[in-house]
Amino acid sequence: MNRFMLAIVLSMALIGCTDKEAPPGKTTTEKPSTADISAGKTIADRDCKSCHGLNGGGAAPAIPHLAAQRESYLLASLKAYKDGKRTHAALRDMMGHMSEADLRNLAAHYASLPPVANAPVKNGQLVFPYERGKTLAAACAKCHEDDGNSKIPGTPTLAGQQPLYFVAAIQEYLHAERKTAPMHAMLRRLDKLERESVALYFASQTPAQRTAPAAGDAAAGGPLTAVCGGCHGPQGVSTDAATPSLAGQDAKYLVDAIKAYRKTRKHEGMRHSIADLSDGDIENIAAFYTVQKSRPAEKGETFIQDLAEKCNRCHKGDTDNPALPVPKINGQDKDYLIMALRAYRDDRRESTMMHRMSLPYSDSVIESIAALYASQPAK
Repeated sequence: MNRFMLAIVLSMALIGCTDKEAPPGKTTTEKPSTADISAGKTIADRDCKSCHGLNGGGAAPAIPHLAAQRESYLLASLKAYKDGKRTHAALRDMMGHMSEADLRNLAAHYASLPPVANAPVKNGQLVFPYERGKTLAAACAKCHEDDGNSKIPGTPTLAGQQPLYFVAAIQEYLHAERKTAPMHAMLRRLDKLERESVALYFASQTPAQRTAPAAGDAAAGGPLTAVCGGCHGPQGVSTDAATPSLAGQDAKYLVDAIKAYRKTRKHEGMRHSIADLSDGDIENIAAFYTVQKSRPAEKGETFIQDLAEKCNRCHKGDTDNPALPVPKINGQDKDYLIMALRAYRDDRRESTMMHRMSLPYSDSVIESIAALYASQPAK
């Protein structure tokens, strides 16, 4: 399945896998810790309590709970700050004055504390992007139908459309880079997370099979699409979340959109690709793509749950493995989880594995997966 907001990848070890990879479920036998917990408590009470409290809980949003965290992960994190691999000036300076023994003692102290009780979920339930998007998409039904399969000539089908492309298209409408309609004014009322949620909802709908349009020759258009397939996929079904699917699209919309790249739409690659096409060629290409069978780009109904199952492969294990220090994330502060995952995604926290795994995820997905784990009882 093409992962949300850039071809979503494999599995995601949400907040802390290192570059040392190990097969899921593989464990090692560890020697008992030789750290001095009481010495670690002295350091924590002196240097850390203003942010992490005496109980190891974050004193404000976006400050992580350290209590009951895996000792190996805490030690790896402290070393990362000491070595400058994590960007936090105060922590880097603080860790820089600590010895290796100090770091081990501090990690052992926090690992020995009981977990911090997490706050109950607001309103008693979690709202994920698909459900949020479904509610918001009702305002689009007049033109695009409830499921995104438009029946109005010249109005694009949104069902099955790639989500990153969808969000980018919204931005172009808002910036008047595309021909706008009165209904597009409602887009200004949506914030970034809402736009991403609507995109996921429509991406998850099944595109309807269309009949051949009155204009254009699908058979003649097929050979002309050879140059298009490299970006838009075989028969116009894109596998890239940032590139639109063309299969099953309204023919008139396709014709108008392709012609717009001649003058108004800003995309040098597209402008070059269509430079030698006649109006008849464009109608034939549109006819070809219109009759092709498309499919949903995402599986939004179960997206977050499916993602969590993959995260759990690393984060649900009971083994504290120094070779693969992975944190517990149940009951962790939601804002911290959001901040950390964004940092991995945006390559502001060092971990090749985590950057690769988190890169495809939108802010709406990051917020939802963080909320899900923050709502779980800490252990």
